[in-house]
Amino acid sequence: MATDLSFIEYVCEQLQGVGDIRYRKMFGEYMVYVNDKPVITVCDNTVFIKQLDCIAEQMQDAKVGAPYKGAKPHYILDIDNADFAREIIRQVEAVTPLPKKKKKAA
Repeated sequence: MATDLSFIEYVCEQLQGVGDIRYRKMFGEYMVYVNDKPVITVCDNTVFIKQLDCIAEQMQDAKVGAPYKGAKPHYILDIDNADFAREIIRQVEAVTPLPKKKKKAA
C-alpha cells in the first residue's frame, strides 16, 4: 500500500515551525526534507525516522520497523503528537548533514 498524498501533506502540516518543510516522491514513497536535509521517510502511511543516539531516550518506547525491504530498523514516529514530533525532528535535523551535491558528467 503506497502512501496517500493527503497523508504526506498531513505529516508536513504537523511539522510546521521546525524549518523549511518539503517532500519528494522517491521509490514510490516519500522523503520529507527539513531545511533541505532528508529527515523522515514515509512509507505505507507510516512515518519512519533513523535510530540516532540523540533521540534514543525519547524514542525508547516507540515501535520500530523498516520502511522498505532491506532497510535498517527505524523508529516509527507518532506524527499525531505534533509537539513531540516537532521536538524529535528539531533534534534529528540538527545532526543531519546536507546531502552532497552530485557532480555533473563532463
